[in-house]
Amino acid sequence: MAIEKKPFRALVGKQVVTKEGKKLGFVKDITFETKNGELIHMVLKDLTPYTSNLSLERTSDKEALIPYHALVAIGDFIVISEEDLV
Repeated sequence: MAIEKKPFRALVGKQVVTKEGKKLGFVKDITFETKNGELIHMVLKDLTPYTSNLSLERTSDKEALIPYHALVAIGDFIVISEEDLV
């Protein structure tokens, strides 16, 4: 199932939750491959305590990196699959 294209500004600031409803934080930025435009990660800020239980890559500023392939849906929230974070 393909996810509908959304502009960058529509994603920044949205809350990120797991399919089970666990809150993780808010989208601060998105990283992508400059050569082909492939999306790589969502950078999360304002992390919740639950996020520390997950084995996520971190930026030098301790922000969490969520792999873009874990994204399930975009609506009022951005929903990710916790199983795909491993």
